[in-house]
Amino acid sequence: MMLKQPEPFYFEHGERAVILLHAYAGSANDVRMLGRTLERSDYTVYGPQFSGHATNDPRDILAQTPDQWWQDTQQAISFLRQKGYTEISIFGLSLGGIFATAALERDPQLLGGGTFSSPLFAGNRSDVAEMFITLSHHQLAHSQFSLAEREQILAVLPELVQQQLQAVNTFTEQEVTTKLANVTQPFFIGQGGQDELIDPNVARRLQAALTQVPVDFHWYADAGHVITVNNAHHQLEQDVLTYLKSIYK
Repeated sequence: MMLKQPEPFYFEHGERAVILLHAYAGSANDVRMLGRTLERSDYTVYGPQFSGHATNDPRDILAQTPDQWWQDTQQAISFLRQKGYTEISIFGLSLGGIFATAALERDPQLLGGGTFSSPLFAGNRSDVAEMFITLSHHQLAHSQFSLAEREQILAVLPELVQQQLQAVNTFTEQEVTTKLANVTQPFFIGQGGQDELIDPNVARRLQAALTQVPVDFHWYADAGHVITVNNAHHQLEQDVLTYLKSIYK
């Protein structure tokens, strides 16, 4: 039986708007719970989905490029502006945080935002490729593909995912971390101390690099990577709300 795939969400509520970007190989469900909390506090919240994500075929993600995901990010901002919102902030989980940061660097009209468990710098380790393969096994087990087709797909994934992650790293290094000095807004950083996918200390490097703006830094010592849904999520939600109150005057 094929699994029903997650959908983007748009919770229209108050005059102040927030964009929440999801993680690599994830979906809007990564940030939906945070979105509901913000909505209850009178924020309009938009959770788009990156191209290629939330399908029954992991190759759909691997057919995309960082440039396409950057375009998706710009389209999310345009969507809210076309709806009439002028007070907008943008956050992202993991991969989403890379593009949220890129948006803050390039768009000074955004009031703020930041990252959750986001690899803006290369760390001592990354288990993202292994995670992708594991998720792909589960995804394909609930797909329309025959066993032989699944095996063929799984055989090509390791090389393709390594190529894509290298493209993401190149985009991050060339288009994002080199432009951190362009950030003019107060910046939020949330990081789990027990991150199982990336080196959590990259969050401290990001904090140290943002010398020109106030940084609201939060270290969730006992939490893993997906702090929007794991044991840190309640505290993260309150920390984000406190941050938002400080930037929406």
